[in-house]
Amino acid sequence: MIFDCHTHLFGPGMVSGPTDAAIKRAWGPDMHIVATPEQHRANLEGFDGAIVLAMAAGATGLVVPNEYVASYCAEAPTRLFGFASVDPNDPNAVSDFETAVRELGLKGLKLGPIYQNFYPDRPEHFPLYAKAEELNVPILWHQGTSFVPEGYLDASRPAMLDPIARTFPRLKMIVAHMGHPWVDECISLVRKHPNLYMDLSALASRPWQYYNALVSATEYGVTDKILFGSDYPFFTTRQTVDALQRVDDLAEGTRLPRVPERALEAILHRDTPGLLGLA
Repeated sequence: MIFDCHTHLFGPGMVSGPTDAAIKRAWGPDMHIVATPEQHRANLEGFDGAIVLAMAAGATGLVVPNEYVASYCAEAPTRLFGFASVDPNDPNAVSDFETAVRELGLKGLKLGPIYQNFYPDRPEHFPLYAKAEELNVPILWHQGTSFVPEGYLDASRPAMLDPIARTFPRLKMIVAHMGHPWVDECISLVRKHPNLYMDLSALASRPWQYYNALVSATEYGVTDKILFGSDYPFFTTRQTVDALQRVDDLAEGTRLPRVPERALEAILHRDTPGLLGLA
């Protein structure tokens, strides 16, 4: 099994405002981020399935409706698992989330404090996490940096999730991108809590950081807490597979430590749907 735990859909007009401006500053004025259902389907050819993420981040211009994701995932419900997103600052967030799970059939929750401009450890947001625990669905967090100036960087440290994990010990949570650049903080967090995981999506474009992140996870004995994910469309699933299999290239001909091949294969073939209770 090769299952991609971190993919996106971006239909026309779903990336705008501050995020679109930041993308154009980073990659040039002609850069447009698009990921239609047809493109997403083609990316997954030869693979076993994926989590597909909605996004409710009007504050920074990322709005991918729950209905859009649910409609696509309904085409292949044993392979595609949609995660809802709601704005935690919205007074209807809890009820909207419950509707997305019970009526739209979505299987989890996507939150990103740096895109949604909220502090995850504030008590007013705990009813949303309680609802996720009640519904027995996981939360995938973008708990790391971003290039969008308007985002709340100080809300994005992985350690912000520690009081949530302590309050809701049965709630499964995944920290995207191994919490970069706070990778070791993320490792400490997931090592501490049995139901916390991290994914390695989007790290392969920084080979030194990627290598060191996986070496650190090996030394702390938490490679079993790493889920395979690409962050499509920013990186394809195939690119991410190839990069994971080549992560030890930097150590070739040196005395640097290597990530054991068995650990890399275990990450690549992890049964993420079973682990998260999606299937």
